[in-house]
Amino acid sequence: MIKGKASNAALFWEGFRTALPVTIAIMPFGMLFGAIAIDNGFTTADAVFMSAAIFAGASQMVGLELFGQHIAPWMIVLSIFAVNFRHVLYSAAVGRRIQHFSFIQKALTFFFLADPQYADVESRAEAGKPVTFIGYLGFSMCIYPMWVIDGYIGARFGKLIKDPYAWGIDFMLPMYFMCLVMGFRSREHWFPVVAASALSSILAYHFIGSPWHVSIGAIGGIAVAVILAKPKEANL
Repeated sequence: MIKGKASNAALFWEGFRTALPVTIAIMPFGMLFGAIAIDNGFTTADAVFMSAAIFAGASQMVGLELFGQHIAPWMIVLSIFAVNFRHVLYSAAVGRRIQHFSFIQKALTFFFLADPQYADVESRAEAGKPVTFIGYLGFSMCIYPMWVIDGYIGARFGKLIKDPYAWGIDFMLPMYFMCLVMGFRSREHWFPVVAASALSSILAYHFIGSPWHVSIGAIGGIAVAVILAKPKEANL
């Protein structure tokens, strides 16, 4: 039993250490959210609660832009869903990796599921490493609390920076996503799928508008992936 506890502790801290670089990378964006939340009339408590409850940077930013603009609540929910549509795909991919988890473990896994968690699970599975709940929890316990703390710091001290956008801090998010995408570049058909997704997103942004370009870009990439996968499936 002692051996088992030591093993669980090792798995937890392995996940925690793996998440440290990601946690440091997203700190500016978390603080940017807190600062912009205060500028949009939120209280510090509101900003912290939003980070803790939603735990999705892009969706939180979209929410900030829409709240207080006399937009129907269902439109706000639909817009946030459009931005977070990728999480439907994440949960489908991660779900097949965690079938051995209990119901409670799966519920917690999906609550903490964000871009870095998805990337880590897929990377581990492709490398033949076990995907364990304790390791996943360690990864999440590094990112999640710091994300909430980042929001608090930004809300409390964000006014010290007169114009956050002038510092280019908001550019951290697209750079972060680009790094995640590049991490899968060894996959088959990576380039045509990414190219199709990028082109679909750009066209949707210009002709339909934000935030729908996010979901449409994902659908464009999925369509190309399905088309390219068909000949391979036919040979099986």
